[in-house]
Amino acid sequence: MKYICAATFLSLLLAPSVWAAYDDGLTAYKTKDYPAAVREWRPLADDGNVKAQYMLGRVYFQFYQDYRKAVKWYRKAAEQGHAAAQYSLSSMYRDGRGVPRNHALAMKWLRMAAQRGDPTAQNRLGFMYYFGRGVPIIYVEAIKWHRKAAEQGNALSQHSLGSMYRNGHPQRVRGLFIRHDNFPAPLSVIAKEGRQ
Repeated sequence: MKYICAATFLSLLLAPSVWAAYDDGLTAYKTKDYPAAVREWRPLADDGNVKAQYMLGRVYFQFYQDYRKAVKWYRKAAEQGHAAAQYSLSSMYRDGRGVPRNHALAMKWLRMAAQRGDPTAQNRLGFMYYFGRGVPIIYVEAIKWHRKAAEQGNALSQHSLGSMYRNGHPQRVRGLFIRHDNFPAPLSVIAKEGRQ
């Protein structure tokens, strides 16, 4: 019991330094000092910090273009339930960057990200169901995922829903009429508020 209390006390003392290191990495990232960001985040990521793992994936993908390292860090964060990392890992499998192209794994991670509420993943899933990209065309699913993303302010999904409404296709989807009241907000309100 004495050791558990000591370990808990030490972890509470170290917690602020962990967040300070993460914030220092974020500051370096924002000022485009990527080597410093990696130096700050790497120890945190090695210790399982999901945010540091995701951000390392971004740095390796976007700036170093080391796709294998990006996949490594995205996967670590994705396996801990980080939705943006799941979406990013899905894209890596879809495009064959750092890993062999694998549609099944791309869909697995995309669905996980969408189910965790990532609006970008929800938009992509809606797009895939609407156009039948890698999945059957299922308009009800397309509308469901676009609506979820649109309700979070995803402009692409708001546009897609607006287009479905304007064009009237599919006018009737297995008993679901596409009507104005099926949308999260009138398109005129979305445009006026400048939501994105």
